[in-house]
Formats: sequence, C-alpha cells, structure tokens
Amino acid sequence: MSEAIRKLPDDLWGNAEELEVLTFDIAGEMFALEAIQVQEILDLVPETSVPGAKAFVGSVINFRGKVIPLADIRLAFGMEATRTTIDSRIIVIQLDIEGEPTLVGLRTDKVNEVTTLMKSAGEPPPSVGMRWRPDFIDCLVRRDGEFIIIPNLHTIFSAQRGRPGGTPT
Repeated sequence: MSEAIRKLPDDLWGNAEELEVLTFDIAGEMFALEAIQVQEILDLVPETSVPGAKAFVGSVINFRGKVIPLADIRLAFGMEATRTTIDSRIIVIQLDIEGEPTLVGLRTDKVNEVTTLMKSAGEPPPSVGMRWRPDFIDCLVRRDGEFIIIPNLHTIFSAQRGRPGGTPT
C-alpha cells in the first residue's frame, strides 16, 4: 500500500507519536476524542427538544448557564437511536465551527477512560467495506486486538449542516 494512501491526518497527530484521548462507547463500538477537546463529562441532564431541528442535534442542554446543542453522532453514522442507561453520559467538547469556538454535548452509551494511543497503531479508514462514510473517520487505532474509532467531528458537523460532505447515508 502506498505511503500516500496510508497517511494519517496531520491535523490530528501533527508531529506527535502519541495522542491522549478519552475513549467512549456508542452502539457497541469504541470511539475516542482528543482529550484536550473535552471540557467536562456529565451525567444525563434534562434536555429541551428544538422544534424543526434535525435529529442529529435535536435538543439543547444547560451547561453552566449556557445553552449548548446536544448531538447524537450515532445518527450521523446511520446507527439506531438507543435508550439511555445508567452508564450513559454526555461529553461536552469544544469544536471550531465556522471559525467560532463552540461548545457541543455528545451523547455516549458509556465513557471509558483517558488513555494514550500510538500513531504507529493508527490506520486510515478503508475506502471500501466500511459501513460508515470513510470521511467521517479520521483514523482507526488498533489496541489489544480491537479498533478504536477516532471520528472526524468537523466533517460530521459540516455534513449535518448541509455543507460539503452531503447527507449521511
């Protein structure tokens, strides 16, 4: 496989060989976000539905006196919405959306741990055979015989806003 095809995203890893991440589960899959993005992990809090909003970001929550959107990335990946459990959590992250630092809550089934992933264990998503859009995934990292999915939240949120990247399949 050529080096150009196997290249991992520089905006994620930069020159670093390690990445500190928070791992969490959604629909039986393990995902990870760069730990520096995480503002807080919340138990479930009351949410308010937004009439006419897309299901992906169909409600808002109160986070420290600010109203922030609550996103369910499982819907972007075409997964079924699930009921919350005692392990369900909301991860509040900060994303740069349209040049503005924006707080967003992400629904999860379970938050696992903060850990370090090695760049050498990472691979770009395959272009065929995936059940999800490859551009929604920055990379897959092998750890203990399993893959941890690092989602490309910028692409996911842009696609949900009707920008380049289209509507999820």
